Amino acid sequence: MPPDRQNPATQQPEARRFARRLALVYGAVFGLGGISLPYFPVWLKAVGVDVGWIGIITAVPALTRFTVLPFVTGFAERRNALREGIVLLAFLTSLGFLAIGQLREPLLILAVFAVTACVWTPIIPMVDGYALKGVARHGIDYGPVRLWGSAAFIVGSLACGVMIDFVTASFVIWVIAAIALIEALTSLGLQRLDRDARPIAGASRASALLRQPGFLAIIFTSALVQGSHAVYYAFASIAWQNAGLGGLTVSALWSIGVVAEIIVFAVSPRFKWSPLAMVAFAAAIAALRWAITAQQPPLPLLAVVQTLHGLSFGLTQVGIVGLFTRNVPGHVLASAQGYLVAATGLVMSSATMGAGLLYARYGEGAYYAMSAMALGGCVLIVLARKWLVTTDAAADR
Repeated sequence: MPPDRQNPATQQPEARRFARRLALVYGAVFGLGGISLPYFPVWLKAVGVDVGWIGIITAVPALTRFTVLPFVTGFAERRNALREGIVLLAFLTSLGFLAIGQLREPLLILAVFAVTACVWTPIIPMVDGYALKGVARHGIDYGPVRLWGSAAFIVGSLACGVMIDFVTASFVIWVIAAIALIEALTSLGLQRLDRDARPIAGASRASALLRQPGFLAIIFTSALVQGSHAVYYAFASIAWQNAGLGGLTVSALWSIGVVAEIIVFAVSPRFKWSPLAMVAFAAAIAALRWAITAQQPPLPLLAVVQTLHGLSFGLTQVGIVGLFTRNVPGHVLASAQGYLVAATGLVMSSATMGAGLLYARYGEGAYYAMSAMALGGCVLIVLARKWLVTTDAAADR
């Protein structure tokens, strides 16, 4: 037994301190997402960027997830420098958004945002990696810490929704930059983790996962289902504003989805389904969600449909984690997570760029393409069941 786990009583105050600081960082990270995800496209529109360019610009973070991100996270992990990497990237991100706020030309915005995305998108995977290492060391529960991120997403989205009814939409970029700076400052409070006792050798063997059809099915199913949210992420706020909804209503609609997500995360330990069944069901629900959204439902029905985010996003994530723990050896879980992020980035960036073209021509009819993507994910994971372990027997392979 490792020395730091031999006496839980002596580790309890340190574990609580670790959890509190990590919760603050999760709050800042996802608080930034709660503002930037729904309102960065609104800012782009406010400064005169047309929808075609909006689709291209907002696709950049997803693009970096399968290009730059794996190299950045791998570099930090190999050098046992997750904490230091998080701090550096967070400060660079805040500087990037400050620079973007000075720009108005779409091509310049695209160029600077691309650089900013290269340092921004690795932060969440690195925080997750830091958290999992800390969970293993201190024995804390991941869920209650992670929930602060979702809660902060709601607060950020609602606060920005209230604000945007009183100030011009072009001011939003400065709020995003300010929250990015808060993220950087909170990251300074992260504790340094002990260096691994042995070199990280698993990464050199992780590529074998890419020759396993079951693993490929897991990551591309996740990519298809999560990528099916592309039109929603890029154009939902714009579509709802065009329909006459105010900023607070738009934020409330986003928040309904995140509340549903929080509930799913909170009650997920009670689920009795296999991870494969969870993912297949969540994919089917995602297909239904986008098919209904494409029909521009009235506000009361739209609010109900938003609750399905807990399943289309939250349950998918819960099920994918379950499949990972049962089908991926423990010593390459971090690298496997990198492959998952890369696959999702590849699909999401393609879907987001396509979303701009589809939305420009068909408006909310673009959601039908998203429905087809999610359905494809459902079919893929069901067909892959013969290659997958869905019990706890393989958790410690």
